[in-house]
Amino acid sequence: MASEQIGYRGPTACAAAGITYRQLDYWARTGLVEPSVRPAHGSGTQRLYSFRDVVVLKIVKRFLDTGVSLQNIRTAVQHLRERGFRDLERMTLMSDGATVYECTSSDEVHALLQGGQGIFGIAVGVVWRDVESALSQLHGERVDTGETLVGPNPADELARRRNRAV
Repeated sequence: MASEQIGYRGPTACAAAGITYRQLDYWARTGLVEPSVRPAHGSGTQRLYSFRDVVVLKIVKRFLDTGVSLQNIRTAVQHLRERGFRDLERMTLMSDGATVYECTSSDEVHALLQGGQGIFGIAVGVVWRDVESALSQLHGERVDTGETLVGPNPADELARRRNRAV
């Protein structure tokens, strides 16, 4: 099934991105990372995040962990959004703590390192694979039917036994 047809509820997105539900809620309410599959429409509705949304959540978390300001992260996420999040998995994001740079070639990375200041880099392909691995262990939801999908290695023992019995 194509990943565009699968959405992830808030708790699943949090688990895969390594963030708290409070962070997820705040980032959605302030427009930093909004769920692209299904936004919340009042109380009782569940937000549904796409795979790419979860990758961006994890990138935001990594930048926060290194001390990049939320304002600078917002600027970087806005830039990625304007690009339509294309080629994310082939990109390296670099930061000197103040600015976030997008590097699509090793020459661009090298040029930044020549500046002499400390640079932090995120190889988005690695984050992409981390999120794929984490989500394969968690529940997704079919966008068209709402059916809950369990990854190939369900976490609970009862589900594992049922799958073996079939």
